[in-house]
Amino acid sequence: MSVAATGSDWTIRLEAEPDPGMRTAILAPLVAYNEAQVPGGDWGLLALTVRDADGAIVGGLWGRHGYGMLFVELLALGPARGQGLGRRLMRQAEAEARRRGLSGIWLDTWTFQAPGFYARLGFTECGRITDYPPGHDRIFYVKRFDGGGTAAVPPP
Repeated sequence: MSVAATGSDWTIRLEAEPDPGMRTAILAPLVAYNEAQVPGGDWGLLALTVRDADGAIVGGLWGRHGYGMLFVELLALGPARGQGLGRRLMRQAEAEARRRGLSGIWLDTWTFQAPGFYARLGFTECGRITDYPPGHDRIFYVKRFDGGGTAAVPPP
């Protein structure tokens, strides 16, 4: 479906089946603008995997960093949950973030997931979307390494 923008050569199209190439094309001008405003984002990835006895990945942590902070996008343990591995993963991610010279970590979770877990690791709530999804909240957390009132990750 296309909707022509009045008085211009631009059109807006609802893409029925978006693909990753479209995301890349949409992202390109934003990245260029951001880099013009704040150059040197120092972008990178961080992955820590949890593997079973056969070497198959059953969970782990996936993050990316830029502008001096690590964003923990995913932390999932599946069958390995409840054995202290989440704490170990976060401790290792923090150590690696510090090694890379980053100033902190940010992440988000839902009230039905693990907000208490992150609070116990020294994260501070910095934002919340209430009733999303309905009956729950989405919570955003940050932990800065500069001594700004956040504790270090406790030992296992």
